[in-house]
Amino acid sequence: MGHNISLLKTSLARKLPFRNRRLAPLLLAVSALSLSACQAEAVEHLVANQQEYKDAVKKVSAGDTIVLANGVWEDFEIIFSGQGTEDEPIRLTAETKGKVILSGQSNLRLAGEYLEVSGLVFKNGYTPTSEVISFRRNSREFANNSRVTEVVIDNYNNPERYEVDFWVMMYGQNNRFDHNHIVGKRNKGVTMAVRLNTEASQNNNHLIDHNYFGPRPILGSNGGETLRIGTSHYSRTDSFTVVENNFFDRCDGELEIISNKSGRNEFRNNTFYESRGTLTMRHGNNNLVAGNAFFGNNADHTGGVRVINAGQTIRNNYMEGLKGTRFGGAFVVMNGVPNGPINRYDPVKDAVIENNSLINSDNIQLGAGSDEERSGVPSNSTFSKNFIYNADGRDVFTVYDDMSGIAFTDNILGSMDPPSFASGFTRASVELSRAENGLLYPQSDIEAGVKRDMSVTNKEMTGVSWYPKSEPLVAFASGDVIKVGPKEGELFAAVGLAKAGDVIELSGGNYVVSKFLKLDKPLTFKGMGDVNISFERSALFEILDGGSLQISGLNIFGSDAPDNAGNAVVRTSPYAMLQNYRIEIENSNFTEIDINHSFNVISAAKGTFADNIVIKNSSFENVTGAVVKLDKEIDDYGIYNAEYLTIENSSFKNVQGAIVDYYRGGTDESTFGPHFTLTGSKVENVGGGKRNRSKSSIHLHGVQVTNISGNSFVSSRPFVINHTVGEPKTRVFENSFVETPSPIVTELNSGLPPTAEIFDNVGLAE
Repeated sequence: MGHNISLLKTSLARKLPFRNRRLAPLLLAVSALSLSACQAEAVEHLVANQQEYKDAVKKVSAGDTIVLANGVWEDFEIIFSGQGTEDEPIRLTAETKGKVILSGQSNLRLAGEYLEVSGLVFKNGYTPTSEVISFRRNSREFANNSRVTEVVIDNYNNPERYEVDFWVMMYGQNNRFDHNHIVGKRNKGVTMAVRLNTEASQNNNHLIDHNYFGPRPILGSNGGETLRIGTSHYSRTDSFTVVENNFFDRCDGELEIISNKSGRNEFRNNTFYESRGTLTMRHGNNNLVAGNAFFGNNADHTGGVRVINAGQTIRNNYMEGLKGTRFGGAFVVMNGVPNGPINRYDPVKDAVIENNSLINSDNIQLGAGSDEERSGVPSNSTFSKNFIYNADGRDVFTVYDDMSGIAFTDNILGSMDPPSFASGFTRASVELSRAENGLLYPQSDIEAGVKRDMSVTNKEMTGVSWYPKSEPLVAFASGDVIKVGPKEGELFAAVGLAKAGDVIELSGGNYVVSKFLKLDKPLTFKGMGDVNISFERSALFEILDGGSLQISGLNIFGSDAPDNAGNAVVRTSPYAMLQNYRIEIENSNFTEIDINHSFNVISAAKGTFADNIVIKNSSFENVTGAVVKLDKEIDDYGIYNAEYLTIENSSFKNVQGAIVDYYRGGTDESTFGPHFTLTGSKVENVGGGKRNRSKSSIHLHGVQVTNISGNSFVSSRPFVINHTVGEPKTRVFENSFVETPSPIVTELNSGLPPTAEIFDNVGLAE
């Protein structure tokens, strides 16, 4: 305001006659009072505790700022309300960006007009309500024309894995969520969503831009989307939300990275980096998907775009190194349900699919999901000027139904012959080179595919500059080496002192472990010489939240375990675990796991989830339970205990239970796993115990991807494989069977003949 008074003083002095200029100070005072009345000076409120904040928010007006003092604010439920203006919003910010930590039971609710929040960090806790950040105070008071920017939510998870909450929920209209850092959502519930459940939140014109959506681990059930726009109930309502220039970094929660469930939204210039799943047009019509880049880097289940419903435009998108299949493919056009209910798949019609590039990506699925219910084929749609190239020349098309409703024109195939289901494809001899924007283009003058001036959003353009984009996992054997000997208590003490990633190196000798080795960090146990370990508790290792286990070169005996049923060598916490864990076992031997019945080697509890369990070059002998027990999620909700289980070059002898008891029930199609691989191993006298309920040597229920090859099975019970949902891929080949019955494969829900591929085995009547 001082600048305005100075200008006013100069103006008055020039306009007054010389003899009257002595009146200027008086006139200036009067004018200044008038100016102050019209333009009150903005006030900054620095507050140091919750009561000071509550007092300040009651008296803020347009242009004012509330500043939270640096420090940890615990159990702070912020209600930020007020009436700002377009030129003078009311702001809530940190004294120093990144130095104000909202922890414990904290959250933020906005209500009013022209509000702006910035600089806060949510970590070390979880929301006491269903939302961490909400653009409403309650069902009647919404935020409009408001902004949340440069805010961090870092692993702010409810400790119960399957308790649902949401990190960001947008209501109201004309709001913006930008330049935020959102990482580590682990419990069930969409990371961020736009709600349209009232008229006040429809046709909302929200903008979601330049955010860093950091790694979201595999959830192992439905409910792990990173972003959702709308819900099924309001899916035929328009939202007009724009999602642009965001970076989705390994967002692996479930099949749908983005679940669009409303109309007239735009997804522009976003980058998807090694993210499992697809940008899915699940519901809603007339949406635009343009200028997005999908980099799979050949990671498992990385996908692109899935098209459903009417009026969708998919233009100028780049897809490279995507390995997803079926609904998670590089490009998927679904079949729909004719005249179906609002929560089902509407048929594709009036779709425009043009100038997209698919480079070294495995699967283009057309008519996906075709069955008796999903019989509505695409109609009145175009697929034109797309460029498709795979260095190995593979045919990437899978066609499930009649595609005559799509006009295919001017598409270029860089490495494969035109498909037989339609014309409109031309094979061209091309060489690719990578441009400055990081994308591969044909060197020749080909008009198909993405534009050469396409702008690609990179990680550095998103999120905040003052908070690190850290790697989510600590690698095994990435820390220090701690040497221990067999002296009593030495191994237990080393576990307590070790840091994440450390290696505990055991010298040769006999170790008797009298306490649980509880792991809340990733640790490696490596034997140097002849290392023999026995244990006197019901388990040797117990994996807690944050823990993972790697074993190498150990001989483990169960002979000193308590004479009780249900022991285990390795078990998870008996309580639900929020963080996914990993187990790797190599060059190790397990024997005398038989002190009582149902003694398992690895046993997972309900509510726990392993990203990987890997067993290599190891032996298991005289076991009264299972080697790997992953069967606790029996509620048939589509939940399971581990994503990948891989066994290579190992031997199993005299195992009363199954080698593997692996269960995923229900018919939900939102997940990719479980995956099971058994190769190069010998199985002898396995599965015959009277308490083995499955009566099998391998029990797989609902496993989606199975590969059993190059093994020998001697005097063992058969495999029991139950297919439950989707299109499971089961291959049993090049195995030897001696006095072992043929695998039993059952299709529980499809009504189809068994789809497992069983071939080139010795000793089976195929």
